[in-house]
Amino acid sequence: MLSGLLAFCFVVAVLFGWSRAATQLDGQAYDWMFATSQTAGWQAKSALLAIDEASLIEMGGARNLRARLAEVLPRVCAAKPLAVAVDLMLSTDEDPKVDAALAAAFRKCPSVVLGTDIVRKDSIWEEPVADFRKVAAALGHVHADPDPVSRRIPLEKAVAGKRYWALALEAFRLSKQAGPILETPDDLEVGLTKIPAGRATARSVYINYVPAAIPQVSLKEVSKKPEAAMLFSGKVVFVGYTDQSAARDRLMTPMGQLMTGVEIHANLFETLQQGEFVQDAAVSLPVLLTLGAVVGMGLIFAFLSGWIAWVATFGLLSVIHLTPRWLFASETFLGPTMLFSGTWLATIVAASYHHFVIRGQWKKSEADKSRYQQAIHFVTHEMKTPLTAIQGSSEIMSRYKLDDEKQKQFAQMIHSESKRLGSMIQTFLDVERLAEGEMELKQEPFALSGVLLASLERARVLAERKEMTMNVGAIPAGQLKGDKELLEYAFYNLLNNAVKYSPERTGIECLCTVEGGKVRVAIRDQGMGMDAVDLKKIFDRFYRSKRAEESGISGTGIGLSIVNEIVKQHQGRIDVESEVGAGSVFTVVLPFTPSATVDSEVGNANQRTIITR
Repeated sequence: MLSGLLAFCFVVAVLFGWSRAATQLDGQAYDWMFATSQTAGWQAKSALLAIDEASLIEMGGARNLRARLAEVLPRVCAAKPLAVAVDLMLSTDEDPKVDAALAAAFRKCPSVVLGTDIVRKDSIWEEPVADFRKVAAALGHVHADPDPVSRRIPLEKAVAGKRYWALALEAFRLSKQAGPILETPDDLEVGLTKIPAGRATARSVYINYVPAAIPQVSLKEVSKKPEAAMLFSGKVVFVGYTDQSAARDRLMTPMGQLMTGVEIHANLFETLQQGEFVQDAAVSLPVLLTLGAVVGMGLIFAFLSGWIAWVATFGLLSVIHLTPRWLFASETFLGPTMLFSGTWLATIVAASYHHFVIRGQWKKSEADKSRYQQAIHFVTHEMKTPLTAIQGSSEIMSRYKLDDEKQKQFAQMIHSESKRLGSMIQTFLDVERLAEGEMELKQEPFALSGVLLASLERARVLAERKEMTMNVGAIPAGQLKGDKELLEYAFYNLLNNAVKYSPERTGIECLCTVEGGKVRVAIRDQGMGMDAVDLKKIFDRFYRSKRAEESGISGTGIGLSIVNEIVKQHQGRIDVESEVGAGSVFTVVLPFTPSATVDSEVGNANQRTIITR
């Protein structure tokens, strides 16, 4: 049962772990782990030539941008940067003189990379005009593909039969003066740097954002103060908009900050420059870890219990929750959604199963304990009388010198009471075993008259002591089916209670009627009676009414529960009618097979239907 539930938890966790919702949750987990694991001390190898709001105002708007770039770029390149990556769309011809000046400025710069973009519903490339392409060392795409956070960038994009590497990747290659990018199915090689960007992920890599902002100088500052361009010495320069109104691509980062596209590409370059890449864990790893966690939880609650089980559970949960963080510190990202959901599902299911199983075992233990106590009460209650008779008779025989006749009487009494005691023990054990389903009920036919007459004869002795009358109606001829001794005990117990709880010099009636294949044996007394509350609990073990307890009459409350069990085992029931101060009627209803002839035993019984005191 538990193994099946845990298997279900595992399947649910795996399916959920591959869902879109889980992907979003894994992304949020990545953002948290990345934001809380950044370390200071990063030496940036890139810088921004920022087209900010002040620069746009100073130059009179974006229409004058090419002219200003033509003026500023020679100063930037004079600082000897490693490469210049331009995140601007130069796909249209403008003023020929200005464009020529800008192209001339590009020629003065080492390793210029110009940006390309995909337009018209991702169907065509937007490329720089021919004059600019001629002076560019390479073209690079400027796509970031946020989802919705910009965590990774595809290093290649292909559309309309053309493919371009990312702007930052081309700038990195040129800054290393490396040859063509070498490709394998699982990675890219730029010089001595191997980049784990496989075809299965569109050659994408996680961006390792620098802890502090990448240094930048505005276009206005370089124009006003040429010495400001010295910041770009020995670095890769990224040129692009940082003004909020002009930048089209302000994207969210894992740190929860908005960042322009040119800054994101500069951070991608820093990631490539550093050579430390976060990689996704193997697809099988979260599945295997989830399976191990589910099995672990099952083993904990299958073989441990109490506080030890909960300590082990806490320990396993701690290891599971720390595992993604440990892997992330080793530059491996494991999406935790599948692992966490499987672990917690297994914990809840296994703990619940453990709780209810242990609770069930505890209830069974308590029930066994209760049954043992009931057995002890039964012994003390039902066996007191025969034991007293045996003890008294044996004591008289040992103390006094008796004649042969008296000794014979006492010996017979001891023998009779010991047989009665043995019968009581066997009756009780049989009832208990029947209730537990450990024994099948006898299915022997026997006459109703024999059972009732034996019970009445035993009860008559008790009634005579209290000078009570017993009025017995006609006993119908026919047969019951089951265990004769158990039913005899049941009828005797009801008659015994009727005598016990009735005042002296009153009467008891025993009337039988047959209807619809059942016989109704009603035993009416003139005792203290019961109210509605007592009637609901009268067959509960050890229940005694308040009036019975106040009367001083001894009893344990177990007799009627045994009688009720015996009758139920014989496919019957007991109906009870009672009124406080007016007595009670216990009616036993049992399956009955009438007989057309009246045997001699029934005839003799019906001739002495009234027993007087």
